[in-house]
Amino acid sequence: MPHLHVILANPRGFCAGVTRAIDIVERAIDRFGAPVYVRHEIVHNRFVVDQLRAKGAVFVDELTDVPSGATTVLSAHGVARSVEDEAERRQLPVIDATCPLVTKVHIQGRRYAKAGRRIVLIGHAGHAEVIGTIGQIDAPVLLVSSAEDIATLQLDPATPIAYVTQTTLSVDDTRGIIAALHARFSDVIGPDVDEICYATQNRQTAVRKLAEVSDMLIVVGSRNSSNSNRLSEIGTEMGIRSYLVDGGDDIDPAWLEGVETVGVTAGASAPDALVDSVIARLRRLRELSITQLEGVSENVEFSLPPIFRRPPVAANAASNAPAARMAAR
Repeated sequence: MPHLHVILANPRGFCAGVTRAIDIVERAIDRFGAPVYVRHEIVHNRFVVDQLRAKGAVFVDELTDVPSGATTVLSAHGVARSVEDEAERRQLPVIDATCPLVTKVHIQGRRYAKAGRRIVLIGHAGHAEVIGTIGQIDAPVLLVSSAEDIATLQLDPATPIAYVTQTTLSVDDTRGIIAALHARFSDVIGPDVDEICYATQNRQTAVRKLAEVSDMLIVVGSRNSSNSNRLSEIGTEMGIRSYLVDGGDDIDPAWLEGVETVGVTAGASAPDALVDSVIARLRRLRELSITQLEGVSENVEFSLPPIFRRPPVAANAASNAPAARMAAR
């Protein structure tokens, strides 16, 4: 078989918010013991969820599935205030793993609503982050997913509008939606696309560069990962065959027919181990050479919740003071 050149995107894989969320679950298990209950998937990656499940995490759909008094982690995507209120009502020891950049969107939305503006959320219906953001804003929220949706909004063109965005969107698509808002309404404010999650922007920029020098693109990430899907879509938009895979086992040898150069990247919730599995699979199929594109160096770190910045509470004190296990928001 002919030689195959693999080019790795840079940056790729875990972002600071995902690293923080996984760290929170692992530290909670270490400190409080298994099981630790996690509402929804901590991040959208099957491999990560399975690894955490093996360590003692129990993933549930709703807080009603959490036993009384059990340590509970809220996912990186954020939750509605109604979920926070239920946890407080049940006096669950809650640790909030919401990505700080998602929390920033919640704060922006509440500030705009307080100013009396109609809130438009740019995002995908049904995504966990969108559900959480809508539930964090004390006002009606209009959800749009495309520039075409702007024309369907039943609002006067003079209505004061403020928009916020899901953090994992296509930067180009979001820019087009914002332009459509400005074209239809006379009073529009909101963050520039540059304020979309830095990791989302960096990975999309990197995959565009990768697509320019590759015959085919492999994106490592789960099907329910919004940011991973966006990377695959960008490759397709740029005219190269693009495949979203959970790992190396998903690669069909037929994909490589006539291919000399394969670009490989990974969504922000996909670990390096899965990229390694893709390279291992390709190496079994063809002789490889591997290079890495130059790209942005990411040195962002998000601090852990206060509960992990304090010494562990003594066992006898913890048993008498469950509030000591609550993480300050």
